[in-house]
Amino acid sequence: MVDAHFAKNTEFAMPASSLYKSHENSATNQHEYQDSWIASGKLGSRDAVLVFRTNILNPKTRKSILESALAHEPTNNWTKNEEVQAKAPNTVISSSSSPANGKAPSIYSTQDRIYMSVAKSLTCSQAKKANNSFSSSDVSITSDGDDITLYNEKKPRLQPKNRASSIVKIQVEVNKESGYDSVVVSQSNNTSEEDQEISSEEDNECGVNMPAHRLGITYKFIQTETKLLRKIFNVHGLTEIQDECNFNLLWTGVHLKLDTLRNLAVYQRVNHFPRSYELTRKDRLYKNIERMQHLRGMKYFDIVPQSFILPLESRDLLFAHNKHRGPWIVKPAASSRGRGIFIVNSPDQIPQDEQVLVSKYIVDPLCIDGHKCDLRVYVLVTSFDPLIIYLYEEGIVRLATVRYDRNADNLWNPCMHLCNYSINKYHSDYIRSSDAQDEDVGHKWTLSALLRHLKLQGCDTNLLMLNIEDLIIKAVLACAQTVISACRMFVPNVSNCFELYGFDILIDNTLKPWLLEVNLSPSMGVDSPLDTKVKACLITDLLTCVGIPAYGPEIRSYYDCKNARHRSPSCQRRVETNESSSTLRCSKSKKKPAAMIPLTQEEQRILRSARQQYSRRGGFVRIFPTDDTMQRYGNFLDPASGIPISTPNVQSQSFQTLVTQHNYNQMLHSNLFGANSRSIVDDNREENRINQYERALETNSEIPFLKKQMVEKCEEEGRRLRKQMLKKIGSGSALTHFQARQTFSMYLDAVLRRLTQEPKDSHEKIILKFLNKFGGAVKPPVLFRNNQNIKVVSKARSAMVAKLLGDFLELYKRDTEAYIDSFDHFGMIPTSAYSLFLMHAQESDLEAVLTLHTNITGLMPFLYNRCGLSVPAAPPIPSGLHGFLRALPAMLSSSGVARDVSKYDGYLKSTEKNSESVTDTTARIKVHRDSKKTS
Repeated sequence: MVDAHFAKNTEFAMPASSLYKSHENSATNQHEYQDSWIASGKLGSRDAVLVFRTNILNPKTRKSILESALAHEPTNNWTKNEEVQAKAPNTVISSSSSPANGKAPSIYSTQDRIYMSVAKSLTCSQAKKANNSFSSSDVSITSDGDDITLYNEKKPRLQPKNRASSIVKIQVEVNKESGYDSVVVSQSNNTSEEDQEISSEEDNECGVNMPAHRLGITYKFIQTETKLLRKIFNVHGLTEIQDECNFNLLWTGVHLKLDTLRNLAVYQRVNHFPRSYELTRKDRLYKNIERMQHLRGMKYFDIVPQSFILPLESRDLLFAHNKHRGPWIVKPAASSRGRGIFIVNSPDQIPQDEQVLVSKYIVDPLCIDGHKCDLRVYVLVTSFDPLIIYLYEEGIVRLATVRYDRNADNLWNPCMHLCNYSINKYHSDYIRSSDAQDEDVGHKWTLSALLRHLKLQGCDTNLLMLNIEDLIIKAVLACAQTVISACRMFVPNVSNCFELYGFDILIDNTLKPWLLEVNLSPSMGVDSPLDTKVKACLITDLLTCVGIPAYGPEIRSYYDCKNARHRSPSCQRRVETNESSSTLRCSKSKKKPAAMIPLTQEEQRILRSARQQYSRRGGFVRIFPTDDTMQRYGNFLDPASGIPISTPNVQSQSFQTLVTQHNYNQMLHSNLFGANSRSIVDDNREENRINQYERALETNSEIPFLKKQMVEKCEEEGRRLRKQMLKKIGSGSALTHFQARQTFSMYLDAVLRRLTQEPKDSHEKIILKFLNKFGGAVKPPVLFRNNQNIKVVSKARSAMVAKLLGDFLELYKRDTEAYIDSFDHFGMIPTSAYSLFLMHAQESDLEAVLTLHTNITGLMPFLYNRCGLSVPAAPPIPSGLHGFLRALPAMLSSSGVARDVSKYDGYLKSTEKNSESVTDTTARIKVHRDSKKTS
């Protein structure tokens, strides 16, 4: 904790510095650290941020870097300096200082700076004991008054005495080579075949030596895909925590709680803005764009197909259908990955019992070799006020598996009309690219490959990409007003939030782009080397551009303390307008050109942040602001506040009147692109942006596609273990809730694999009937709820059923996590023995165990809670192949699964019931045999 003396010094000893001087220093520092892992400033300064690179993901690259670092151990003179530091631990060390003689050892090369020791900051109490007070040479505070730089020019940069021994001592299990495994600690060593000699310990060594690890930078996940993200974070030295507030980076797949936003410190980053659902919910997005169409004109915002929200706008839909007949696509208002989407010829086929969005279906899409395709482009918004939008240079092109046909009889086929990977991956004809360099092979291309393909066909790709940029900017403008209002109310610092959106865009045969939807948390899952390359580069460039502050624990404690002192209930952004700062700005502005208007402290911070972000942008292309921003979109912005206005303003009723008017968009544009601008951004011109989109994604080294190592199953061992489990169940032992649900999910996984490889009409109907009766969040489309509507057995239908079963399994496995056994229950099968069985069990083994357990106990713990109410009786399950699957629909009541009253936390089986179960076993087996004979 920061003591009172330190806080007092930091608050009142704040020498101001010029913005341009700081910018020049930043450029110098950037050149000095171009090969290191810190950017935008010296380590310990307010602007210092972490650098993320993809080449460190390659095990061979990590090994070569470590060998190079270990080969250049420091000399004896530097070792002695470390011993001096050990005797005097209260010494403040500089991150940019040199040895006493003013010359750094020539042994330090560019590679060595990667693993230079991070300067150890002092706690305030330690510094107070060493020197009763801080002198001006000990603490340098920047002009903003919020950031601290600790340095001592008399002390050299120190290195560990024996790096190899320190690596051995420090164990960081989270950095093991887990092959993008979502489990933090993994017992397996998952490496590619060509990298078998690379040990997983190199992740530990790499992470331990990174500045992020030495500074104690942490991250936290909340309901999101973590495989690739965790891999990148761990090799860069970040540590995962579960704490509610003590994180540096929070990555979540859901909307944030307002209390979390209100309590953010200046160094914390979260990957969502408040009220982002205005852009990511399908119904809200279309309503916001429709509002802009009425306010600004249809010709300016003709970026989405005509849409209606049912059941509220059913009459308008009927009128539009009678005027322009044609198919309509139906989407749930808040869903993702193609769930619940279907196409109809008439509004009469749309159910009226749920809220859906109905849009005009684009019947003439752009096709590649006869297959319909759409785009997934990644858009980064680092700020809404001022608005700063980046578009990543590379995107994903998704192709449908079945060739496109406009015939109305094929509207039911999702593998023809929907390009979602989550649907088409279940089709047996789906082709995955096996090489990251093959960007136009299979059913997933890159955006640059598509542009090159269209250019060879004589298409105007320049106009296409400019229209896509225009579509993205206008979609964000349509939703920005509400997001800005929420940020002013709940976000304490302008740099706390950033957002990566996944824009799904469909191109018609005239090369006009149409916005389909915007994804809140675009999928970071990887299933091919091409996926890995694009998304790994995307994430590393994103984190570097956003900038994770390279602050140590002591500096973070200072900000936490200051944030607690100055936090207001409204959490509105503070803008300093005191007389002293105003006088200082006026005095310094005399040296500037007369045309330059003195900037406030907040404006200086915004301008500096925008310039530094742009210098770290990597593969991101800034599309707003650009040199022609105000000419093209200035009429959509409020002249006083610069905020995009999507509703007619009534005098004295505008939400901006409650806050100070600052046109940050105009200020940023004039300082970046004005006549007197100190920043040259010629590389952001239109032709340069287009060239960047068309070039192939460049990486420094090959990014390995590492799959999770699968345990090789032994059929003979599985049969042996099955006999043991059946014997235990027959003697009275039972499965726990977790064991039963785990077995059931593995069994359905096996059925799912079989559906994608061996389509069988009878099994598809069984699964559809089961999902229809189950209900809940997984609902088959209307055309699939009646099995008689589709009589043709095809690969596309099997893929559709597999998609529904996959969605069910995803939710089922998530619910299973609540049933994990913490100890072996009395009368139950031991956990270790059953885990071994599951490791080698085949589909037939799992089915045999589930069948015998259900017939003997009469319970279905894989579907119902034992303590639940209205649980139906277990039906008799016939023995033999697929007998359990045929009986599956009969296990559910006609009204769906009865919801459990309370969570199951285990129970102890009494000895009396245990003894009675042995006698009941023979009776149940006899009844089962009799029923089999009669059938």
